[in-house]
Amino acid sequence: MSSSKSLYDDLHLQYIGGKWRKGASGKIGENTDPFTGDKLGAIPLASKEDLDEAYAAAAKAQPAWAALPPAERAAVMERAVGIFDARHEEITHWLIREAGSTRIKAEVEWSSARAITVEAATFPHRIEGRILASDIPGKESRVYRKPLGVIGVISPWNFPLHLSQRSVAPALALGNAVVLKPASDTPVTGGQLIAKIFEEAGLPAGVLSVVIGAGSDIGDAFVEHAVPRMISFTGSTPVGKGIGTTAAGGDHLKRVALELGGNNAFVVLDDANVDGAVKAAIFGKFLHQGQICMAINRIIVDASLYDEFVDKFTTHAKTLKYGNPANADTAIGPIINAKQLEGIKDKIANAQKEGATMALGGEAEGNVLPPHVFTDVTPEMEIAREEVFGPAVSILKARDEAHALELANASLFGLSGAVHSGDSARGVAFARRMITGMTHVNDQSVNDEANAPFGGERNSGLGRFNGDWAIEEFTTDHWITVQHSPRDYPF
Repeated sequence: MSSSKSLYDDLHLQYIGGKWRKGASGKIGENTDPFTGDKLGAIPLASKEDLDEAYAAAAKAQPAWAALPPAERAAVMERAVGIFDARHEEITHWLIREAGSTRIKAEVEWSSARAITVEAATFPHRIEGRILASDIPGKESRVYRKPLGVIGVISPWNFPLHLSQRSVAPALALGNAVVLKPASDTPVTGGQLIAKIFEEAGLPAGVLSVVIGAGSDIGDAFVEHAVPRMISFTGSTPVGKGIGTTAAGGDHLKRVALELGGNNAFVVLDDANVDGAVKAAIFGKFLHQGQICMAINRIIVDASLYDEFVDKFTTHAKTLKYGNPANADTAIGPIINAKQLEGIKDKIANAQKEGATMALGGEAEGNVLPPHVFTDVTPEMEIAREEVFGPAVSILKARDEAHALELANASLFGLSGAVHSGDSARGVAFARRMITGMTHVNDQSVNDEANAPFGGERNSGLGRFNGDWAIEEFTTDHWITVQHSPRDYPF
């Protein structure tokens, strides 16, 4: 590992086959700070030929990488963890500038990306085969677990470092090669920094490539390509459905892992501690301006506590500081871009048009939108039906526990959720009836731990990330038998 602490350079280049070079599409991607609007860089974008080169390099390098002793692959992961530590401030600085992360969120993301790398360092020694019983005399039946080969990873802009590393680190540790396509809004934190970290950690050339290009130019080709055995995608449900269809079509059927959108419910039962529920809900809604797939979208409160909760939640939300994400006390920073901001503003306007009461609001300042709270919301309103992905929340009133569960499950999504109750056993019983991949009792919906299964139900995705579940996703079983003595055949 290099001892250099200088800023990573060449961040206007693509990392393909172990070399930093310009993309060949002839198009330029502008990288800007969503808070200041300052230009952070200009990247010559990748062409389909660049993508072919990246996949070819991955296919060539993968067998030798997979054949290394587990300790050598683990050592690369461990060195990467050391680089996360050595370049902590540099990485968080990029997250603030490029992704509009508040300092609080940047630290959360750095910690999460580091944690999944620590967990991935254990994976090379956790791949296990099996010996099966056989009814055929003299036959030994074995199951070998091996890497899939080459994995294509497409990551989003909201938690770019972590949501790239969540697939990249486990896939690499298990002996796969990876081609990563980060979001156009976050090419550095979603791709180039990861390439720099693994290059510095000693990952062999070709095992990881990062291609930065417009989805309209290389998106379909990235998924349809003959080389990758699996596509790991994190992003919106409509795009994820398209990727699933594309991966299942054509001549090259491949696996998909899809972590998609959410319309996450936060439920407050009639025996809940209101003050604790308010604190949890504020964090779970407004971290990173609500631009998180796990963020709270709907707050469902028992009628007996509704007025008290609304009053305390709105009062707390008014105290949140918004503005410059680099300031340590800023809770709400900028929306990632103007187009995304306009979409949120449209949902806010529609909520008012449909009859919701805006208990708290305010005008956008640049790309910074202050917290918005809506009450008197009904489940058929757009703000309750659709993911907002911004600092606006709807609060619905439930008649009783049964109605709260009905409201919570009245969604096409099922990613994460939370329930508050003074009786943890009651909370767990309620949580188990929620149709979500993840539910948290007396907490909020934004949770992700490196050894716990992350994923959703319904339109929130397919597959699970992290821990043993990542090992399952990024490897395959190979059944091999050995006939030790001659077998009798009927003809």
